[in-house]
Order: sequence, then C-alpha cells, then structure tokens
Amino acid sequence: MFLLDTCALLWLAADHSRLSDEVVRQLIRHPDAVFVSAISAFEVGTKHAKGKLELPMEPGRWYETALRFHHVKEIPVDGRIAAHSTKLPRLHADPCDRLIIATAQLEDLVILTPDSLFSAYSDTRVLW
Repeated sequence: MFLLDTCALLWLAADHSRLSDEVVRQLIRHPDAVFVSAISAFEVGTKHAKGKLELPMEPGRWYETALRFHHVKEIPVDGRIAAHSTKLPRLHADPCDRLIIATAQLEDLVILTPDSLFSAYSDTRVLW
C-alpha cells in the first residue's frame, strides 16, 4: 500500500508525466491501495493562499475532487500520528512532511515522493 506525499498528489492530479515510471506502474497495479494524509489538504490550501500554487478551483474542492477522481483514500491526522511525528529526528524541517512520514510508519505504507530526505528516516520505505 502507498502513501502519496503532497507533491505526488499534485502531480498525479495535474501533471502525471512528472511521476516516475515506477510510481505510475505501481499506481496502475494497485489502484485501490493508494492513500494520502489529510495534512496534504492543509499543504495544498497553504501553497495556494501564498500564491505558490495555481488551481482550477477552490483548494478544498480541488482536494476532494482529486481524491475522488483518482480513488485515493484519506488517512486523518489523529493524536497517535501527531505524537509519533514529534519523536522523529528533525532531518526534515517541514512538519507536514514529518506527519506524512509518521503516517507511513504507523500504517506500514510506502511513501511515493521525489523528496530524497524521506529516505533518511529509519523504518521508512520510499519509492520514486
């Protein structure tokens, strides 16, 4: 099972040519095993609000539409995930990415991300 980071979600929805060939193969092979952390909705909305991300519609609607269209299931950020993310080394400065890493570790998911820093965390599987 796979967990998209926010960048991979954006590329899946808007420009799948930016996904690696291996990621595309895995998404095709396992269409019902793709998840995203709810923190990605926050990241999408924040990037849009800062003018760093253009979307064809309001960010919340875009997020819901992208998940529904691509059959991606959302994993909420609960207390267990939030607490686990605070125990991770600060290798990655972005707390949203640490929440994604914590989600993958606790849910035993492979993270689909082009971010090489994710691989620096022990007990974290990454594919790109």
